[in-house]
Amino acid sequence: MSQHTQPDTPLPTAEAIQSRLVQVLFVGVFMAALDSAIVGPVLPALRAAFGIDNRAAGLVSTVFSLCSMSSTALMAYFSDRHGRRPVYLASVALFAVGSLCIAAAPSLDLLLFSRAIQGIGAGGIAPVASAVIGDVFTAERRGRVLGLLGATHGMAFVLGPPLATVLTSTLGWRWLFLVNIPIALVVLVWGARSLPSKRSDVVPGPIDAAGIALTLVFLLCLVMGISRLPDSATGMLLWPWFLAASGVLLAVLVVVEKRQAHALIPIALFANRQLALVYMLTLGVGFSMGGIVFLTTIATLAYGVSVEHAGLALLPLVLCSMVGSMAAGRLLNRLGARTMVIFGFGLLTLGYLQSAVPQTGLTAFVVASVLVGIGLGVVVSGALRAIAIDEAPTNLRGTAQGLINIFNAVGTLLAVTCIGAIADFEGGGLTGFSHAYLAMALSMLAMLLIALGLTRKSSVSGAR
Repeated sequence: MSQHTQPDTPLPTAEAIQSRLVQVLFVGVFMAALDSAIVGPVLPALRAAFGIDNRAAGLVSTVFSLCSMSSTALMAYFSDRHGRRPVYLASVALFAVGSLCIAAAPSLDLLLFSRAIQGIGAGGIAPVASAVIGDVFTAERRGRVLGLLGATHGMAFVLGPPLATVLTSTLGWRWLFLVNIPIALVVLVWGARSLPSKRSDVVPGPIDAAGIALTLVFLLCLVMGISRLPDSATGMLLWPWFLAASGVLLAVLVVVEKRQAHALIPIALFANRQLALVYMLTLGVGFSMGGIVFLTTIATLAYGVSVEHAGLALLPLVLCSMVGSMAAGRLLNRLGARTMVIFGFGLLTLGYLQSAVPQTGLTAFVVASVLVGIGLGVVVSGALRAIAIDEAPTNLRGTAQGLINIFNAVGTLLAVTCIGAIADFEGGGLTGFSHAYLAMALSMLAMLLIALGLTRKSSVSGAR
Protein backbone atom coordinates (compact mmCIF):
# COMPACT_ATOMS: atom_id res chain seq x y z
CA MET A 1 0.00 0.00 0.00
CA SER A 2 1.57 3.23 -1.11
CA GLN A 3 1.67 6.19 1.17
CA HIS A 4 0.74 9.59 -0.14
CA THR A 5 2.51 12.44 1.54
CA GLN A 6 1.96 16.13 1.09
CA PRO A 7 4.87 17.81 -0.65
CA ASP A 8 6.91 20.12 1.54
CA THR A 9 6.20 23.82 1.14
CA PRO A 10 9.04 25.22 -0.96
CA LEU A 11 11.31 27.56 0.92
CA PRO A 12 11.66 31.07 -0.46
CA THR A 13 14.68 31.53 -2.68
CA ALA A 14 17.58 33.78 -1.68
CA GLU A 15 16.52 36.24 -4.37
CA ALA A 16 12.96 36.40 -2.98
CA ILE A 17 14.30 36.97 0.53
CA GLN A 18 16.56 39.77 -0.66
CA SER A 19 13.74 41.33 -2.67
CA ARG A 20 11.54 41.44 0.45
CA LEU A 21 14.44 42.89 2.41
CA VAL A 22 14.90 45.67 -0.16
CA GLN A 23 11.22 46.54 0.21
CA VAL A 24 11.53 46.76 4.00
CA LEU A 25 14.59 49.00 3.81
CA PHE A 26 13.19 51.16 1.01
CA VAL A 27 9.85 51.82 2.71
CA GLY A 28 11.53 52.68 6.01
CA VAL A 29 14.03 55.09 4.47
CA PHE A 30 11.35 56.61 2.23
CA MET A 31 9.06 57.18 5.23
CA ALA A 32 11.78 59.14 7.04
CA ALA A 33 12.72 61.10 3.89
CA LEU A 34 9.09 61.93 3.16
CA ASP A 35 8.70 63.43 6.60
CA SER A 36 11.49 65.90 5.86
CA ALA A 37 9.87 66.85 2.57
CA ILE A 38 6.47 67.72 4.07
CA VAL A 39 7.70 69.98 6.87
CA GLY A 40 8.07 73.08 4.68
CA PRO A 41 4.50 73.00 3.32
CA VAL A 42 3.03 72.30 6.77
CA LEU A 43 4.68 75.23 8.56
CA PRO A 44 1.92 77.76 7.67
CA ALA A 45 -0.66 75.40 9.16
CA LEU A 46 1.42 75.04 12.33
CA ARG A 47 1.74 78.81 12.65
CA ALA A 48 -2.03 79.14 12.39
CA ALA A 49 -2.77 76.22 14.73
CA PHE A 50 -0.49 77.33 17.57
CA GLY A 51 -0.33 81.09 16.97
CA ILE A 52 3.46 81.17 16.61
CA ASP A 53 5.91 83.23 14.56
CA ASN A 54 8.32 82.06 11.87
CA ARG A 55 11.21 81.60 14.32
CA ALA A 56 9.20 79.29 16.55
CA ALA A 57 7.90 77.39 13.53
CA GLY A 58 11.46 76.90 12.35
CA LEU A 59 12.19 75.00 15.55
CA VAL A 60 10.09 72.14 14.17
CA SER A 61 12.78 71.51 11.58
CA THR A 62 15.77 72.43 13.77
CA VAL A 63 14.81 70.08 16.62
CA PHE A 64 14.30 67.20 14.20
CA SER A 65 17.64 67.80 12.47
CA LEU A 66 19.57 68.07 15.73
CA CYS A 67 18.04 64.94 17.27
CA SER A 68 18.39 62.97 14.05
CA MET A 69 22.04 63.90 13.68
CA SER A 70 22.77 63.15 17.33
CA SER A 71 21.09 59.74 17.28
CA THR A 72 22.76 58.61 14.06
CA ALA A 73 26.10 57.72 15.64
CA LEU A 74 24.37 56.15 18.65
CA MET A 75 22.04 53.93 16.61
CA ALA A 76 24.85 52.87 14.28
CA TYR A 77 27.01 52.07 17.31
CA PHE A 78 24.35 49.85 18.85
CA SER A 79 23.68 48.13 15.53
CA ASP A 80 27.35 47.09 15.39
CA ARG A 81 27.14 45.80 18.97
CA HIS A 82 23.70 44.16 19.08
CA GLY A 83 22.75 43.45 15.47
CA ARG A 84 20.93 45.35 12.72
CA ARG A 85 17.41 44.00 13.20
CA PRO A 86 16.65 45.23 16.74
CA VAL A 87 18.15 48.66 16.12
CA TYR A 88 16.38 49.17 12.79
CA LEU A 89 13.05 48.09 14.25
CA ALA A 90 13.58 50.25 17.34
CA SER A 91 14.35 53.25 15.09
CA VAL A 92 11.17 52.72 13.06
CA ALA A 93 9.14 52.26 16.27
CA LEU A 94 10.50 55.50 17.77
CA PHE A 95 9.71 57.31 14.53
CA ALA A 96 6.13 55.99 14.67
CA VAL A 97 5.68 56.93 18.34
CA GLY A 98 6.99 60.43 17.62
CA SER A 99 4.60 60.77 14.67
CA LEU A 100 1.63 59.71 16.78
CA CYS A 101 2.57 62.14 19.56
CA ILE A 102 2.96 64.99 17.06
CA ALA A 103 -0.50 64.33 15.67
CA ALA A 104 -1.96 64.43 19.19
CA ALA A 105 0.13 67.36 20.49
CA PRO A 106 -2.06 70.09 22.06
CA SER A 107 0.77 72.65 22.30
CA LEU A 108 3.99 73.66 20.56
CA ASP A 109 6.14 72.45 23.46
CA LEU A 110 4.73 68.93 23.27
CA LEU A 111 4.96 69.01 19.49
CA LEU A 112 8.67 69.87 19.69
CA PHE A 113 9.22 67.11 22.26
CA SER A 114 7.45 64.65 19.97
CA ARG A 115 9.46 65.90 17.03
CA ALA A 116 12.61 65.13 19.01
CA ILE A 117 11.45 61.53 19.53
CA GLN A 118 10.71 61.26 15.83
CA GLY A 119 14.15 62.65 14.98
CA ILE A 120 15.90 60.15 17.26
CA GLY A 121 14.16 57.34 15.40
CA ALA A 122 14.88 58.81 11.98
CA GLY A 123 18.58 59.06 12.78
CA GLY A 124 18.96 55.29 12.90
CA ILE A 125 16.97 54.29 9.83
CA ALA A 126 19.25 55.22 6.91
CA PRO A 127 22.67 54.23 8.33
CA VAL A 128 21.45 50.88 9.64
CA ALA A 129 19.72 50.19 6.31
CA SER A 130 22.99 50.87 4.49
CA ALA A 131 24.89 48.60 6.89
CA VAL A 132 22.34 45.82 6.24
CA ILE A 133 22.97 46.16 2.51
CA GLY A 134 26.69 45.76 3.12
CA ASP A 135 26.08 42.68 5.26
CA VAL A 136 23.59 40.86 3.05
CA PHE A 137 24.03 41.77 -0.61
CA THR A 138 26.79 40.63 -2.90
CA ALA A 139 29.21 43.14 -4.33
CA GLU A 140 27.46 42.94 -7.70
CA ARG A 141 24.02 43.90 -6.33
CA ARG A 142 25.12 46.45 -3.75
CA GLY A 143 25.41 49.40 -6.09
CA ARG A 144 21.90 49.01 -7.49
CA VAL A 145 20.29 48.73 -4.05
CA LEU A 146 22.25 51.68 -2.66
CA GLY A 147 21.23 53.71 -5.71
CA LEU A 148 17.59 52.85 -5.05
CA LEU A 149 17.88 54.04 -1.45
CA GLY A 150 19.63 57.19 -2.62
CA ALA A 151 16.73 57.92 -4.96
CA THR A 152 14.25 57.90 -2.05
CA HIS A 153 15.06 61.50 -1.21
CA GLY A 154 14.27 62.63 -4.74
CA MET A 155 11.03 60.65 -4.71
CA ALA A 156 10.13 62.11 -1.32
CA PHE A 157 10.61 65.68 -2.52
CA VAL A 158 8.50 65.00 -5.61
CA LEU A 159 5.61 63.40 -3.71
CA GLY A 160 5.93 65.21 -0.36
CA PRO A 161 4.77 68.76 -1.16
CA PRO A 162 1.66 67.70 -3.18
CA LEU A 163 0.76 65.15 -0.52
CA ALA A 164 1.18 67.76 2.21
CA THR A 165 -1.00 70.21 0.33
CA VAL A 166 -3.80 67.71 -0.27
CA LEU A 167 -3.90 66.30 3.26
CA THR A 168 -3.59 69.70 4.94
CA SER A 169 -6.40 71.21 2.89
CA THR A 170 -8.75 68.22 3.32
CA LEU A 171 -8.12 66.26 6.51
CA GLY A 172 -5.82 68.66 8.38
CA TRP A 173 -2.09 68.86 9.09
CA ARG A 174 -2.15 66.19 11.81
CA TRP A 175 -2.89 63.53 9.19
CA LEU A 176 0.50 64.20 7.62
CA PHE A 177 2.00 62.47 10.65
CA LEU A 178 -0.76 59.94 11.27
CA VAL A 179 -0.13 58.34 7.87
CA ASN A 180 3.27 57.26 9.20
CA ILE A 181 1.63 54.87 11.68
CA PRO A 182 0.30 52.21 9.26
CA ILE A 183 3.46 52.48 7.15
CA ALA A 184 5.64 51.93 10.23
CA LEU A 185 3.52 48.97 11.33
CA VAL A 186 4.03 47.32 7.93
CA VAL A 187 7.79 47.91 8.15
CA LEU A 188 7.89 46.47 11.67
CA VAL A 189 6.03 43.30 10.67
CA TRP A 190 8.04 42.81 7.47
CA GLY A 191 11.28 43.73 9.20
CA ALA A 192 10.78 41.21 12.00
CA ARG A 193 10.51 38.51 9.34
CA SER A 194 13.08 39.73 6.82
CA LEU A 195 15.91 41.55 8.55
CA PRO A 196 18.96 39.44 9.39
CA SER A 197 19.23 38.56 13.05
CA LYS A 198 22.94 37.79 12.89
CA ARG A 199 25.10 39.71 15.32
CA SER A 200 28.77 39.65 16.10
CA ASP A 201 30.03 36.60 17.98
CA VAL A 202 32.25 38.89 20.04
CA VAL A 203 30.76 39.83 23.41
CA PRO A 204 30.20 43.62 23.39
CA GLY A 205 32.47 45.54 25.72
CA PRO A 206 31.34 48.33 28.04
CA ILE A 207 29.31 51.12 26.49
CA ASP A 208 31.32 54.23 25.64
CA ALA A 209 29.34 56.57 27.91
CA ALA A 210 31.96 59.32 27.81
CA GLY A 211 32.09 59.24 24.01
CA ILE A 212 28.30 59.34 23.75
CA ALA A 213 28.03 62.35 26.08
CA LEU A 214 30.86 64.25 24.38
CA THR A 215 29.48 63.55 20.90
CA LEU A 216 26.00 64.78 21.80
CA VAL A 217 27.28 68.00 23.38
CA PHE A 218 29.73 68.56 20.51
CA LEU A 219 27.00 68.21 17.89
CA LEU A 220 24.70 70.48 19.90
CA CYS A 221 27.32 73.25 20.04
CA LEU A 222 28.22 72.76 16.39
CA VAL A 223 24.61 73.01 15.21
CA MET A 224 23.91 76.01 17.42
CA GLY A 225 27.03 77.73 16.10
CA ILE A 226 26.36 77.02 12.44
CA SER A 227 22.63 77.76 12.51
CA ARG A 228 22.99 80.84 14.76
CA LEU A 229 19.72 79.85 16.37
CA PRO A 230 20.69 81.20 19.84
CA ASP A 231 21.52 84.57 18.24
CA SER A 232 18.06 84.77 16.67
CA ALA A 233 16.39 83.79 19.94
CA THR A 234 18.32 86.15 22.23
CA GLY A 235 19.54 88.95 19.96
CA MET A 236 23.08 88.37 21.27
CA LEU A 237 26.25 87.40 19.39
CA LEU A 238 26.66 83.81 20.58
CA TRP A 239 27.54 81.73 17.52
CA PRO A 240 31.35 82.28 17.74
CA TRP A 241 31.31 80.97 21.31
CA PHE A 242 29.35 77.88 20.30
CA LEU A 243 31.77 77.17 17.45
CA ALA A 244 34.75 77.68 19.75
CA ALA A 245 33.19 75.30 22.28
CA SER A 246 32.59 72.73 19.54
CA GLY A 247 36.27 72.95 18.55
CA VAL A 248 37.40 72.30 22.12
CA LEU A 249 34.91 69.46 22.52
CA LEU A 250 36.09 67.88 19.26
CA ALA A 251 39.69 67.87 20.50
CA VAL A 252 38.62 66.30 23.80
CA LEU A 253 36.47 63.75 21.95
CA VAL A 254 39.42 62.64 19.82
CA VAL A 255 41.61 62.16 22.90
CA VAL A 256 38.91 60.23 24.77
CA GLU A 257 37.93 58.01 21.84
CA LYS A 258 41.54 57.04 21.12
CA ARG A 259 41.66 55.47 24.57
CA GLN A 260 38.36 53.59 24.27
CA ALA A 261 38.42 49.92 23.31
CA HIS A 262 34.82 50.12 22.05
CA ALA A 263 34.52 53.73 20.99
CA LEU A 264 31.35 55.37 19.69
CA ILE A 265 33.49 57.16 17.08
CA PRO A 266 36.48 54.90 16.32
CA ILE A 267 39.29 57.30 15.42
CA ALA A 268 41.02 54.46 13.59
CA LEU A 269 38.43 54.81 10.81
CA PHE A 270 39.92 58.19 9.91
CA ALA A 271 43.39 56.66 9.65
CA ASN A 272 42.13 54.80 6.58
CA ARG A 273 42.89 57.22 3.75
CA GLN A 274 39.96 56.15 1.61
CA LEU A 275 37.48 56.51 4.48
CA ALA A 276 38.91 59.92 5.36
CA LEU A 277 38.37 61.02 1.75
CA VAL A 278 34.84 59.58 1.82
CA TYR A 279 33.93 61.69 4.84
CA MET A 280 35.43 64.84 3.31
CA LEU A 281 33.47 64.19 0.11
CA THR A 282 30.30 63.46 2.09
CA LEU A 283 30.66 66.88 3.68
CA GLY A 284 30.74 68.22 0.12
CA VAL A 285 27.64 66.21 -0.78
CA GLY A 286 25.80 67.82 2.13
CA PHE A 287 27.12 71.21 1.01
CA SER A 288 25.71 70.62 -2.47
CA MET A 289 22.33 69.63 -0.99
CA GLY A 290 22.21 72.80 1.09
CA GLY A 291 22.91 74.85 -2.02
CA ILE A 292 19.53 73.88 -3.44
CA VAL A 293 17.69 75.86 -0.77
CA PHE A 294 18.28 79.31 -2.28
CA LEU A 295 17.91 78.40 -5.97
CA THR A 296 14.24 79.37 -5.77
CA THR A 297 15.35 82.81 -4.55
CA ILE A 298 17.41 83.25 -7.71
CA ALA A 299 14.40 82.20 -9.77
CA THR A 300 12.25 84.90 -8.15
CA LEU A 301 14.89 87.66 -8.19
CA ALA A 302 16.33 87.07 -11.66
CA TYR A 303 13.48 85.66 -13.73
CA GLY A 304 10.32 87.05 -12.15
CA VAL A 305 9.00 83.68 -11.01
CA SER A 306 6.24 84.28 -8.47
CA VAL A 307 6.75 83.20 -4.88
CA GLU A 308 3.72 80.91 -5.18
CA HIS A 309 5.27 79.04 -8.11
CA ALA A 310 8.91 79.19 -7.01
CA GLY A 311 8.82 75.58 -5.83
CA LEU A 312 7.98 74.43 -9.36
CA ALA A 313 11.31 75.86 -10.53
CA LEU A 314 13.05 73.03 -8.67
CA LEU A 315 10.90 70.26 -10.15
CA PRO A 316 13.39 69.47 -12.98
CA LEU A 317 16.18 69.32 -10.39
CA VAL A 318 14.31 66.92 -8.13
CA LEU A 319 13.24 64.64 -10.97
CA CYS A 320 16.75 64.54 -12.44
CA SER A 321 18.18 63.82 -9.00
CA MET A 322 15.91 60.81 -8.64
CA VAL A 323 16.74 59.49 -12.13
CA GLY A 324 20.45 60.21 -11.70
CA SER A 325 20.60 58.30 -8.44
CA MET A 326 18.98 55.16 -9.84
CA ALA A 327 21.06 55.28 -13.04
CA ALA A 328 24.29 55.79 -11.09
CA GLY A 329 23.46 52.80 -8.90
CA ARG A 330 23.16 50.61 -11.99
CA LEU A 331 26.43 51.93 -13.44
CA LEU A 332 28.41 51.68 -10.22
CA ASN A 333 29.68 48.15 -10.86
CA ARG A 334 30.67 48.94 -14.42
CA LEU A 335 32.38 52.32 -13.93
CA GLY A 336 33.51 52.22 -10.31
CA ALA A 337 32.87 54.58 -7.42
CA ARG A 338 35.74 56.94 -8.23
CA THR A 339 34.46 57.67 -11.73
CA MET A 340 30.91 58.18 -10.52
CA VAL A 341 31.93 60.60 -7.76
CA ILE A 342 34.16 62.64 -10.08
CA PHE A 343 31.40 62.79 -12.69
CA GLY A 344 28.83 63.87 -10.11
CA PHE A 345 30.93 66.69 -8.67
CA GLY A 346 31.84 67.76 -12.19
CA LEU A 347 28.15 68.23 -13.03
CA LEU A 348 27.56 70.03 -9.73
CA THR A 349 30.44 72.41 -10.51
CA LEU A 350 29.00 73.27 -13.94
CA GLY A 351 25.43 73.55 -12.63
CA TYR A 352 26.23 75.86 -9.74
CA LEU A 353 28.58 77.91 -11.94
CA GLN A 354 25.74 78.46 -14.39
CA SER A 355 23.43 79.39 -11.50
CA ALA A 356 25.91 82.11 -10.54
CA VAL A 357 25.36 83.83 -13.92
CA PRO A 358 21.65 84.79 -13.86
CA GLN A 359 22.01 87.09 -16.87
CA THR A 360 21.87 84.09 -19.22
CA GLY A 361 18.10 83.66 -18.89
CA LEU A 362 15.51 81.23 -17.51
CA THR A 363 16.33 78.46 -20.00
CA ALA A 364 19.93 78.44 -18.84
CA PHE A 365 18.69 78.34 -15.24
CA VAL A 366 16.64 75.22 -16.01
CA VAL A 367 19.67 73.63 -17.70
CA ALA A 368 21.74 74.46 -14.61
CA SER A 369 19.13 72.91 -12.34
CA VAL A 370 19.16 69.75 -14.47
CA LEU A 371 22.95 69.53 -14.15
CA VAL A 372 22.74 70.06 -10.40
CA GLY A 373 19.97 67.48 -10.12
CA ILE A 374 21.81 64.77 -12.05
CA GLY A 375 25.07 65.55 -10.24
CA LEU A 376 23.40 65.42 -6.86
CA GLY A 377 21.68 62.15 -7.74
CA VAL A 378 25.01 60.64 -8.74
CA VAL A 379 26.91 61.65 -5.58
CA VAL A 380 24.12 60.48 -3.24
CA SER A 381 23.51 57.28 -5.22
CA GLY A 382 25.60 55.08 -2.98
CA ALA A 383 29.12 55.28 -4.44
CA LEU A 384 30.55 56.81 -1.26
CA ARG A 385 28.56 54.44 0.93
CA ALA A 386 29.85 51.51 -1.12
CA ILE A 387 33.45 52.61 -0.51
CA ALA A 388 32.72 52.89 3.21
CA ILE A 389 31.26 49.38 3.20
CA ASP A 390 34.38 48.00 1.53
CA GLU A 391 36.92 49.90 3.60
CA ALA A 392 35.42 49.69 7.09
CA PRO A 393 35.88 46.54 9.20
CA THR A 394 32.76 44.38 9.19
CA ASN A 395 32.11 45.00 12.88
CA LEU A 396 32.18 48.79 12.30
CA ARG A 397 30.04 49.02 9.17
CA GLY A 398 27.12 50.62 10.99
CA THR A 399 29.36 53.24 12.57
CA ALA A 400 31.04 53.99 9.24
CA GLN A 401 27.62 54.53 7.62
CA GLY A 402 26.43 56.67 10.53
CA LEU A 403 29.39 59.01 10.12
CA ILE A 404 28.37 59.55 6.50
CA ASN A 405 24.97 60.79 7.67
CA ILE A 406 26.56 63.12 10.23
CA PHE A 407 29.01 64.68 7.76
CA ASN A 408 26.19 65.04 5.24
CA ALA A 409 23.98 66.89 7.72
CA VAL A 410 26.80 69.19 8.84
CA GLY A 411 27.59 70.03 5.21
CA THR A 412 23.96 70.95 4.54
CA LEU A 413 23.85 73.28 7.55
CA LEU A 414 27.13 74.89 6.51
CA ALA A 415 25.92 75.53 2.96
CA VAL A 416 22.69 77.20 4.05
CA THR A 417 24.56 79.41 6.52
CA CYS A 418 27.39 80.32 4.15
CA ILE A 419 25.16 81.17 1.19
CA GLY A 420 22.88 83.28 3.38
CA ALA A 421 25.85 85.06 4.97
CA ILE A 422 27.49 85.90 1.62
CA ALA A 423 24.21 87.10 0.14
CA ASP A 424 23.35 89.21 3.20
CA PHE A 425 26.85 90.71 3.28
CA GLU A 426 26.16 92.18 -0.17
CA GLY A 427 22.66 93.41 0.62
CA GLY A 428 20.64 90.24 0.11
CA GLY A 429 20.01 90.93 -3.57
CA LEU A 430 20.76 89.10 -6.79
CA THR A 431 24.43 90.14 -6.82
CA GLY A 432 24.98 88.64 -3.39
CA PHE A 433 23.40 85.33 -4.38
CA SER A 434 25.38 85.31 -7.61
CA HIS A 435 28.64 85.58 -5.66
CA ALA A 436 27.42 82.98 -3.15
CA TYR A 437 26.80 80.45 -5.92
CA LEU A 438 30.16 81.23 -7.48
CA ALA A 439 31.67 80.22 -4.14
CA MET A 440 29.45 77.12 -4.21
CA ALA A 441 30.79 76.19 -7.67
CA LEU A 442 34.38 76.59 -6.43
CA SER A 443 33.66 74.34 -3.45
CA MET A 444 32.29 71.66 -5.79
CA LEU A 445 35.44 71.97 -7.90
CA ALA A 446 37.49 71.44 -4.73
CA MET A 447 35.46 68.28 -4.02
CA LEU A 448 36.14 67.06 -7.55
CA LEU A 449 39.88 67.47 -6.98
CA ILE A 450 39.64 65.62 -3.66
CA ALA A 451 37.77 62.79 -5.40
CA LEU A 452 40.81 62.25 -7.63
CA GLY A 453 42.46 60.78 -4.52
CA LEU A 454 40.04 57.84 -4.44
CA THR A 455 41.49 54.54 -5.61
CA ARG A 456 40.73 53.42 -9.14
CA LYS A 457 39.54 49.99 -8.11
CA SER A 458 35.80 49.33 -8.27
CA SER A 459 34.00 50.27 -5.11
CA VAL A 460 32.22 46.96 -5.17
CA SER A 461 35.26 44.77 -5.15
CA GLY A 462 33.99 42.96 -2.13
CA ALA A 463 33.62 43.54 1.54
CA ARG A 464 36.43 42.88 3.91
